Amino acid sequence: MDLLSDHLVRARATGAVFARTVAEPPWGLRLGGSIQLSVHTVVRGRGYLWLDTPGSTVELIPGSVTLVRGGVNHYIGHEPGAECLEPEEFRARHTHAGPADNPRATVFLCGAYRFSGDVGGGLLDALPQIVTLSAADDDPLREVITLLSRELVRAEPAQQIVLDRLLDLLLVLAIRSEFRRGATAPRWYRAAADPRLGPALQAMHENAAHPWTVPELAEISGLSRAAFARVFREALGQAPVQYLTEWRMTLARDHLRADDLSLAQIADMVGYSSPFAFAAAFRRHHGDPPGTWRHRERVAAGARMLTTHPGL
Repeated sequence: MDLLSDHLVRARATGAVFARTVAEPPWGLRLGGSIQLSVHTVVRGRGYLWLDTPGSTVELIPGSVTLVRGGVNHYIGHEPGAECLEPEEFRARHTHAGPADNPRATVFLCGAYRFSGDVGGGLLDALPQIVTLSAADDDPLREVITLLSRELVRAEPAQQIVLDRLLDLLLVLAIRSEFRRGATAPRWYRAAADPRLGPALQAMHENAAHPWTVPELAEISGLSRAAFARVFREALGQAPVQYLTEWRMTLARDHLRADDLSLAQIADMVGYSSPFAFAAAFRRHHGDPPGTWRHRERVAAGARMLTTHPGL
């Protein structure tokens, strides 16, 4: 499994909310910053998306996909600066909109994704606040958008399952395209393409529990120890052992949040000889022992579940 696949699988992206809307002007929708990642595509007609900051407006047209990273509110409407309603009020007002073939209507699709843990957070942090992708004729992204458009024309059995799967494909292709072309791609993504570093990174990600040493990683990469350490630091901004430790801590945090594994099980999975060694390393990095950290995170997650909902 390549590194991007590894991150996406561990992030466990889910289509938490999905909506297909037909709206006639005037229309506008406000979406809160609690949505981790929003995906918007116009199937028919056009619209505009903007943030609260000046100069942030982008046009939404068929054949393009726009991603919005969470943290700030964003708005979509029939024109820039249109009056925007909260999701529940918007749905109530446009429930009885005309048919999708109405020449005045805009048909658009919104997906709101959640990502698990710090692996997913790292993927999102690498994206710009707004990403607009326009697919070339031979780009798989265009084919997925076309399939989405066709699927939305009429109701069919199991349509929600088809749309969820197509949205998953859309998200993966969009992230891959942005990382491939973007200066904001994570360092690990660019380093994985370097034949001097890719094999060592792959090894660390595939088996974080292995007691890797710099000479062993250098041998995998076909470099001397000194050359490997130098190239690694230049590409990733940290020493190989530091990178491995950070990756182990990232995996540990996600296990502590999401699983009911014991500390001994997590220690074994992320490369520590005992729960005591794991707890000591975790405390050095986070200031608290893993059990205390787990309890605090779960209490905070429960509070967030009660107070936030994308509500598309």
